[in-house]
Amino acid sequence: MFKQKRPLALAGKALTATILVASGACFAQAYPSKPVKLVVGFAAGGPTDVVARAFADHASRALGQPFVVENKPGANTILAAQAVAAAPADGYTLLFGATNHTMIPALYGDRVKFDAVKSFQPVCTVATSPTVLVVGPAMQVRTLGAYVAKARAEPGRVTAGTAGVGSSGHFATEMFARASGLKLNHVPYKGAAPVVNDLMGGQLDSSFATLGSVLPQVEGGKLTALAVASPRRSALLPQVPTFAEAGGGDFSADAWYGVLTPAGVPAPIVQALEGAAAAFAKSAATADKLRGLGLEAASLCGAPFAEQVRREAATYTRIARELDLKAD
Repeated sequence: MFKQKRPLALAGKALTATILVASGACFAQAYPSKPVKLVVGFAAGGPTDVVARAFADHASRALGQPFVVENKPGANTILAAQAVAAAPADGYTLLFGATNHTMIPALYGDRVKFDAVKSFQPVCTVATSPTVLVVGPAMQVRTLGAYVAKARAEPGRVTAGTAGVGSSGHFATEMFARASGLKLNHVPYKGAAPVVNDLMGGQLDSSFATLGSVLPQVEGGKLTALAVASPRRSALLPQVPTFAEAGGGDFSADAWYGVLTPAGVPAPIVQALEGAAAAFAKSAATADKLRGLGLEAASLCGAPFAEQVRREAATYTRIARELDLKAD
């Protein structure tokens, strides 16, 4: 009797596997069959929103259904991430996020109702914003080597302004200072604009800033870019060396913009989104649009993107713990 049940059990497993494969194929063929919501954790008009809307337009044409941007700003993008994490894993609610998504565990810990890593499936990045070390006229240095020498000779005297405590610039400042054995005087501001103003006015020495926030001033000669925190030079500032080229070690702090789904979305749907995102990043029209924002098109998909998210979250959490950083 027991021997007769085994073939039936095996047949049942085979039938289940067949159904799952067939279901996956159906998902791939039918998706999307209705409008897709793209949730953005920032207000309309900012860089993340502009890139999200450009991607939504491309995906709508590529996949044949409207991709509709829904702005859900607030709580350092937690509201948007929380809404997507709680959505059905069917591919019809997506998160268009940025690097600050991986800072949520570091700054909020268990105060949020989702896991910034485990609750999401990273699909693809579509753009990056290089981080660049810039100095104002008060600093009177023109190379990274001179900057490091001055900071080392005067511990705690060289000021480094950022858009706020726990911002991407703050983490970049601390990462470089620790890697280089420096003590910089971190000066947090409320946003990037006042940082740029004080740099130009001579009240601030330096800043680890996203390229888009300082590109006009660098191109106009009002600020000096010492090095780009990327694996290679930026096409937007080809004359500026990377940190590695300038003797600053293997230091990278690019900010990314990309698409994530709730965890558990079927693989065929993820693959369809990957295809749309990768094609968007490779488009000449996309490159032109991003250039005006100080961004560069970049497509990192699937497992490599997921690994980057995990690595960043772990790094930021470690630094926040060491500095006792917590968001209000």
